[in-house]
Amino acid sequence: MHESWRPFLKNEFKKPYFKELASFLHSEYEDKTIFPRKELVFRAFATDLNDVKVVILGQDPYHTPGAAEGLAFSVPNSEPIPPSLVNIYKEIDADIGKHTNPHGSLVNWQKQGVLLLNTVLTVEAHRPKSHSKKGWEIFTTETIKYLNDNRPHLVFMLWGRDARNKKELINTSKHLVLESAHPSPLSAHNGFFGSKPFSKCNNFLKANGMEEIIW
Repeated sequence: MHESWRPFLKNEFKKPYFKELASFLHSEYEDKTIFPRKELVFRAFATDLNDVKVVILGQDPYHTPGAAEGLAFSVPNSEPIPPSLVNIYKEIDADIGKHTNPHGSLVNWQKQGVLLLNTVLTVEAHRPKSHSKKGWEIFTTETIKYLNDNRPHLVFMLWGRDARNKKELINTSKHLVLESAHPSPLSAHNGFFGSKPFSKCNNFLKANGMEEIIW
């Protein structure tokens, strides 16, 4: 975790809801196979708060072995590109031209100030949404509030119902909110394809004097 997040995280970790969540996670990691690995759960927060320009909010981590690495939609270079990310790349290609990533790792997006955050940060193997309603949603709500209050001119990409529920937390007179269906094969044709979030994002960043993201 980057030092810039320490005041926020320290405050959240003291709250009753997070203490309950931590207790739940301790027993889950002891008894079951949980993704991502413990040391990767807060990897999104390695992004310097002061460098964050874009927030991509997904659902929960990949639930198959080897895929989840603590960054929403991202997988290690050695892993096959998951269907949701395939669709994200398709939309980039249709929106702004060829995507730059030859693999499924989105670390280069993170380095440019893209916060790759899931609504829920952990999951039991082969059981999607198994860690929903355990406290993570409160944590990510507080994260969005903190970003809303402490950063100017952010772009929030809210993909899927769980992510779109956070829209009410965001000051849309200050930030740009781009919401659509989730890019998974089950829903991408219901509004993700053709939504052009990447060009809209870069146009907003440019208009506010910031460097565009190389997608």
